[in-house]
Amino acid sequence: MIVGTAGHIDHGKTTLVHALTGVDTDRLPEEKARGISIELGYAYVDVPGLGERLGFIDVPGHEKLVHTMLAGASGIDFALLLVAADDGVMPQTREHLAVLSLLGLTRGAVAITKVDRAEPGRVDALAGEMRALLAGTGLDAAPILPVCAPTGQGVRALRELLFDAARHTPPRHTHGLAPRLAVDRAFTLDGVGTVVTGTLHAGEISVGAELQLTGSRARVRSLHAQNRPVERAQAGQRCAVALAGIAKEDAPRGAWLTAPHVALATDRLDARLRLWPGEPRPLRSGARVHLHVGAQSMTASVAVLDGDQIEPGASGRVQLVCQGTVGAWRGDRLVLRDASATRTLAGGVVLDPFAPARYRRTPERLDELAACELPSTARRRERLLALSRLGLDLARFGQAEGLAEPQQGWALGEAAGAVLTQRLLAVLAEFHARSPDELGPDAARLRRLVAPRIADALWRDVLADLRATGHIAVRGACVHLPAHGVQLSTAEQRIAQKIAPHLAAAGAEGAWARDLAKDCAEPEPLLRATLARLAQQGELHQVVKDLYCDTATMTRLATLARALGAEHGKVTAAAFRDATGLGRKRAIQHLEHFDRVGLLRRVGDEHKLRPDSALFAPVVSS
Repeated sequence: MIVGTAGHIDHGKTTLVHALTGVDTDRLPEEKARGISIELGYAYVDVPGLGERLGFIDVPGHEKLVHTMLAGASGIDFALLLVAADDGVMPQTREHLAVLSLLGLTRGAVAITKVDRAEPGRVDALAGEMRALLAGTGLDAAPILPVCAPTGQGVRALRELLFDAARHTPPRHTHGLAPRLAVDRAFTLDGVGTVVTGTLHAGEISVGAELQLTGSRARVRSLHAQNRPVERAQAGQRCAVALAGIAKEDAPRGAWLTAPHVALATDRLDARLRLWPGEPRPLRSGARVHLHVGAQSMTASVAVLDGDQIEPGASGRVQLVCQGTVGAWRGDRLVLRDASATRTLAGGVVLDPFAPARYRRTPERLDELAACELPSTARRRERLLALSRLGLDLARFGQAEGLAEPQQGWALGEAAGAVLTQRLLAVLAEFHARSPDELGPDAARLRRLVAPRIADALWRDVLADLRATGHIAVRGACVHLPAHGVQLSTAEQRIAQKIAPHLAAAGAEGAWARDLAKDCAEPEPLLRATLARLAQQGELHQVVKDLYCDTATMTRLATLARALGAEHGKVTAAAFRDATGLGRKRAIQHLEHFDRVGLLRRVGDEHKLRPDSALFAPVVSS
């Protein structure tokens, strides 16, 4: 169990921790000289009969150092709020209580210190004042104990209370979660190298593990948990991690040491906030705040998603747009302070670290955020899958959840899959009715017609499933309904063989239907019907009405267009004319045909290559 001490400056936090543990947590020379804590201090004591250690984070109380207190408070299990009997409740007493409450802490105690300096009746009066102050917070049931660290009065009772709390502390949930440690200190030791310290928020860290820190990979060389050398540390423990392969300068406070597959840095996150009841005004969209999450802090702006504002004491969903990148995972606690960083405003929990910049208040998006608030990973996944019309990115879901096992691929819910299939088949039927002489669109063009925002990997999976079940057919790069492009009749096969050499000889100039009928001595109606059937099957292509080219010719022309597009970023009529040796009119006709079928797209007088199109791609023999 990690105990965090909190309270106003000079109310005896460091002295009390020393009395409880025998450790002086003021470790910096300036702290010794000034008699106040500037940085986080740490101390440990064994819990009798438990085989575990009780860890203390002694946080500074000076108003200008509240950000340091927040860095420590984000990882504690039990709050120990101190108030001096001679001073009473002071500004940082109130603010530290607000921070602890807004971080969701419900386990803690209040120590009234320096009771030897109090007049008769003062301690009881202060206890009553503190009980009133605790009302409405998560710590409203916390016991209140009088202590005097120099004389030892009440210290033993407080120590036993903490030991008992440690014995009844449930283990943090670590199964299935990747390791995440918020760095609050980094230093270098001779013979060891870079060491980072922090509270392990989730998962486990073991010696030899490969982890990621600020974009760099590092190996765990050695490990201390609760100030003892260990081979493995688990969530909830204070850790010192010696890292190979990274410099101290690359491990700033606020950085996250994580498993590589869950490492993330976001500048926009959705969260549920509770505005502190003591705030005089509502929290409105556009408010500038200081965001504290993990051991990191930065400025951000607020966009309220539920209505226009959040009233004091109420909660609501917001989007936080950060001025830099932060590491934040679903379920992480956060605290907001005002723009001048002089008071604590609100606290909450991260719902989605991958918040969208657009459509953030639509009913569909708010339904997704409601799913993010469900109590288990399994239920969140199930609900998000049901809501995701365009599929659920499993890798991103696992990253947001901080899951230990890397997730891969996409998933599509049953209802969403049925709707997508219905839409796809309807679009193909409409395409065939509109363009009966074409076999069908290629996969990329069909995606643009059916679901342009769906991920390409999921789209390919959907097509593969529909092809396997016989709902669609695929020939070359083209997708079509099975009934479209049926087998040629005997007469049509005979005519196809007769026209093949004429089309090959015509090349890029193409052959007209009436000329093919005359050259092959076939009835023109029968030959036109055969040409249409061959076009349906993708065996040849109608560039303009009644002008046909074979597939080998179109593949050669498409290869030239791709080369021009790759070299110049565009395909102009003049460049294509020169590359093909065609006249300007015929070159433009071919480019316009490529526009229609989805190989190119017209932008002004230029044609841009669609890089996702597989039309007329050369077949590579194995």
